[in-house]
Amino acid sequence: MWIFSGLVQTGAVTALNLRTLRGRLASSAVAVIGMAGVVAVLVSVLSIAEGIRTMMANTGSAESAIVMRSGSDAEMTSIMTREDIQAVKDAPEIARATGIGPLASAELFVTVDLVKASTGTTGNAPLRGVEPAAFKVRDLKIVKGRMLEPGRNEVMVGRAAASQYKGLDVGATLHLGQNTWQVVGIFDAGGTVPDSELWCDAGVLAPLYRRGSTRQALYARLSSASVFPSFKDRLTTDPRVKVKVMLEREYYAGQSELLSRTIVVIGGIIGVLMGIGALFVAVITMYSAVASRTREIATLRALGFRGGPVVISVLVESMILSLVGGAVGAAVAYFGFNGYEAATMNWQNMSTIAFAFRVTPALLVLGVAWALVLGLLGGLFPAIRAMRLPIVTALREL
Repeated sequence: MWIFSGLVQTGAVTALNLRTLRGRLASSAVAVIGMAGVVAVLVSVLSIAEGIRTMMANTGSAESAIVMRSGSDAEMTSIMTREDIQAVKDAPEIARATGIGPLASAELFVTVDLVKASTGTTGNAPLRGVEPAAFKVRDLKIVKGRMLEPGRNEVMVGRAAASQYKGLDVGATLHLGQNTWQVVGIFDAGGTVPDSELWCDAGVLAPLYRRGSTRQALYARLSSASVFPSFKDRLTTDPRVKVKVMLEREYYAGQSELLSRTIVVIGGIIGVLMGIGALFVAVITMYSAVASRTREIATLRALGFRGGPVVISVLVESMILSLVGGAVGAAVAYFGFNGYEAATMNWQNMSTIAFAFRVTPALLVLGVAWALVLGLLGGLFPAIRAMRLPIVTALREL
């Protein structure tokens, strides 16, 4: 019976609190806005990491593999000789096409300075030297211009790079190193890593950087996903070569770990610091709410209402304000940032990569949950004060 009575009292006190919100719009609005700001910033920052992680993880397919020098963590630190490359291309697991041969591209990766369209400052743009098979190894679509021709100073540009840097329209001329290059096409890689890159012929690029016949990595299209284990075993046990074999998706997912983990840590710190500020706002708001209803609470206590319902009613009000603020902040983050394209530095290869903010349902739930936690903590001490308020003293207050 006492449980039912407690529920009835809790409902009555909570309804009374909510009906008086209209008279406290200013202080309540401050709490809602503060909580919305916390959630919007937290979700937006974490969506950067989610966008980078998704973009990297979606690069490549289950049939594409990357081969590097054994012990290398990234292309920048790998060197493969002509003998290494030939041994890899001879593997029977690699798919073949008429007129091209093995669908494998031995590539070089360097960075060049280009002017950013947004700021006018220079940035490290990734320039990749590829072989003709590269366009069969990756899933690309030419959206403007044409394919580059081997042996010529021609460049193709990823869709994201074309919008990120100045002077990358089809027909434009670039001065990279000691050579002059012509932009002949723009390709779309579906929002994956190649979208941030410039591609040219590896045979033309190698002499400019004194690479001779060496390359840094070899990308290969396998005949099927099921042959990857045998492809890997064949190369890692071959005494002629010392190579590291990975699925392309696995490689890029690993590349994103350091960057995304750093962003998550930064986002967590920002969320906690802003949360502390919002927590103080919530505490002040709820103390003000309790103070404005001191006589009402004392009257209810004098009529036989227990302290538990009073505590719960204050907490419910605080969490409702936080829920509204969290929902507003989540909506701002989703509609304002989801899909927004930006760029950042990939510290693994010291080049700039483009990505899109990705506000996922999990991040929205996390943001609202964080708001509710702050609301619970913010209402706890004012609720305890309301419960412990001496009835006689409270009834004498104006």
